[in-house]
Amino acid sequence: MPVHVQSFFHHDSNTFSYVAHDPATGHAALIDAALDYEPDAGALSDAALQPLLDHVRDNALDVRWLLETHAHADHVSAGRVLKARFPQATLAIGEGIRAVQATFAPRLALDLSATPEAFDHLFADGERFALGTLDARVIAVPGHTSDSIAYLIDDALFPGDSLFMPDSGTARCDFPGGDAAQLYRSIQRLLSLPGQTRVFVCHDYGAGGRDVANQTSIAEQRAHNIHVREGVSEAEFVAMRQARDATLAEPRLMQPAVRANLQGGG
Repeated sequence: MPVHVQSFFHHDSNTFSYVAHDPATGHAALIDAALDYEPDAGALSDAALQPLLDHVRDNALDVRWLLETHAHADHVSAGRVLKARFPQATLAIGEGIRAVQATFAPRLALDLSATPEAFDHLFADGERFALGTLDARVIAVPGHTSDSIAYLIDDALFPGDSLFMPDSGTARCDFPGGDAAQLYRSIQRLLSLPGQTRVFVCHDYGAGGRDVANQTSIAEQRAHNIHVREGVSEAEFVAMRQARDATLAEPRLMQPAVRANLQGGG
């Protein structure tokens, strides 16, 4: 049986989190789980996690992996909260997090050398791991951020912020360490996967007033993604992305989110 994927929507940050599990063993991975954060009070809440935790409990899942696609800038990740709840699970992110930490720690006056290692494991590009009986692979997709990775678990791809729904395109590349040309090349790696590959995006904002959505396919991305569909050149993409990014404001929670997420989240 293919990997089972259940999505959970965090309204405050338009983030989709996922529970992916192997039906044969019940082994599960929790991907990009988010916490609520009140900036005026500087207060975190795990209330948004409850539906996800209920799903884990109701299906008697054995959580083995806590997976982050990158150090998010728009919400506080739930990595360390979930690690406390599921100590047997491995909290993991891409090895590019080292570069992001080196870039942002001085800007945020963080001394990361004084704290324990934030993550249990840092994935290399192409690294494979098991989710029960299912094969999983890490695909480095830098460009949005230098630590961005995608997870291909069985036939399900979790691209983080690299790809959005086809009518929403791709993520911004103007954060420190971002690079539009690099993102274009990264996305070509994803678009080379089989067309039937299911794609579960990390964010959606209801383009054109439609309901939020989170699942597409590689074939749909190749044919219809407004930024990187077949026939769009790297030069065209870079020009579009740089012009668009110049109009975007800094995410509302960027500083507290990045501060937390460099250290494994809340």
